[in-house]
Amino acid sequence: MLPPSPGRRAVVIAGLRTPFAKAGTLLQDATAADLARHCTRELLYRTELPGDEVDEVIYGQVVPSPLMPNVAREVSLLPQLPKTVPAYTLNRACASGAQAICNATDQIMAGHADVILAGGVETLSDVPILHTRKFSQILAAASKARSLGDRLGLFAQVRPRDLVPVAPAIAEPSTGESMGQSAEKMAKENRISREAQDELAVMSHQRAAAATVDGRLAMEIAPWFGGRGMDQVVDSDNLIRADTSLDALAKLKPVFDRRYGSVTAGNASPLTDGAATTLLMSEEKAHALGYRPLTAIRAYAVAAVDPGWQLLMGPAYAVPIALKRAGLSWNDLGLVEIHEAFASQVLSNVQAWGSAEWSRRLGLPAVVGEVDWDRTNVMGGSLAIGHPFAATGARLVTSLSNEMARRDVQFGLISICAQGGMGFALVLERVG
Repeated sequence: MLPPSPGRRAVVIAGLRTPFAKAGTLLQDATAADLARHCTRELLYRTELPGDEVDEVIYGQVVPSPLMPNVAREVSLLPQLPKTVPAYTLNRACASGAQAICNATDQIMAGHADVILAGGVETLSDVPILHTRKFSQILAAASKARSLGDRLGLFAQVRPRDLVPVAPAIAEPSTGESMGQSAEKMAKENRISREAQDELAVMSHQRAAAATVDGRLAMEIAPWFGGRGMDQVVDSDNLIRADTSLDALAKLKPVFDRRYGSVTAGNASPLTDGAATTLLMSEEKAHALGYRPLTAIRAYAVAAVDPGWQLLMGPAYAVPIALKRAGLSWNDLGLVEIHEAFASQVLSNVQAWGSAEWSRRLGLPAVVGEVDWDRTNVMGGSLAIGHPFAATGARLVTSLSNEMARRDVQFGLISICAQGGMGFALVLERVG
C-alpha cells in the first residue's frame, strides 16, 4: 500500500444525477439549468450541507444555449446557496464533467477553496438552432436600418437557401468528420469486429439493467417529476434495454458506412439529456464537518492526438500518464470505468493498452495492462445508460466512488474519449 499523496487532498463526498433520457423524450421540456439545479438541490438536501459552506460551483456544458452561456451561475443562484458564490462553465467536450471535478481538485489542493460543487449538464433536446451567416448579417443590418425601405431592400437579398436552419453538428470542425465516422474508421483500422462491438453493447445493457434492479444506479438518481401536472415520476434511465440480445443487435443496419460498416445505433451511445453534480471538499474540511469521504482524487491526465487520425484514441495516451502521476500500475487498479461513446472506441483503446506494439509507440517499457471485464464497467456504461456529453464524467466519478466504497477497492480508474482527439484519465483512491 502506497502512502497518501502529499499535501492537501480533494475528496469526493457524494454525487447525484438526474435520470438520463434519450433526447426528445422524458426530459425534452427541461432546460439545462432545470436539470443542473435539480440534481444539485437534491444533493445539498441529502448531504445536509449548509449552503454557506460552498466556495464555488464549476460545471461543464458542451452545447450551451446562447441565452444561458454560464449554466454554473444559474446553479449557484439556487436559494440554498448565498448569491455570492462564484461560478463558471467550461467545455472539454465529453470530458467536461470530469474536468470540472479536476478543476475543483486543483482549487482545493492549492488552498483556494474547501468546498466545491462540480458537474456537467447537457440538454440535446434543446440545442440552439442557428441561421446561416449571410442571413444573420442581414438580420443584424435590418435591425439598424433607418427606414422601412432600407429594411425591405436588405430582406430582398434573402434567398430560400438562407432560411434553412443550421443545427450544431457533432463533428470535428478541423476535419468535418463526425464522431460516428471516426468510430467506423477505428473499427476498420483496428480490426474490431461487428460481433465484438455488439457483445460489448449487450453486456453494457445487461449490467446497467441489473444495477437498476438492485438499486446501485437508482441511489445515484434524483427522481424527476414531469408531465403537465408534475405527476410523472422518472426515477431511472430510459435507454437501458434489459431484453436486448446479440440477435436483435445483429439486425440493425450500419449507420456511417451502410455497405461495409459495423457501427450501428445499437453499439453507439445515443444523444441524451441529463445532469450530474459532485460534492468535493478538502479532506480536512470533510472531517471538520463530519463527512466520511468516498474517494480522493489521486491524479489525472489529458492527452491529445491528431483528430484526422483516430479521433477517439486519446485515452490510450492519457491513461498511462495518469497512472504514472499516481505512482501506480494497471495491476493496482481494483475497478475501471471506460466511457462508452462507441463500442469500437472502447475496444480500440482496450486493444492498445494490452498491445506491445502500442507500448513501444508510447515509449513505454511494457504494455499498459490487460482489461479484466469482471472489474470494468461493472454497472454498465454509456452505451446503455446514455451520454449527455458534459454530464458523463461526473456520473463516472460518482458511480466509481460508490462502487469502490461498496467493494472496498483501493484504486480505480476512469477513461474518457473526447472531441478534438482528446483523452482524459482520472485515478481515484479509496478514503477511510
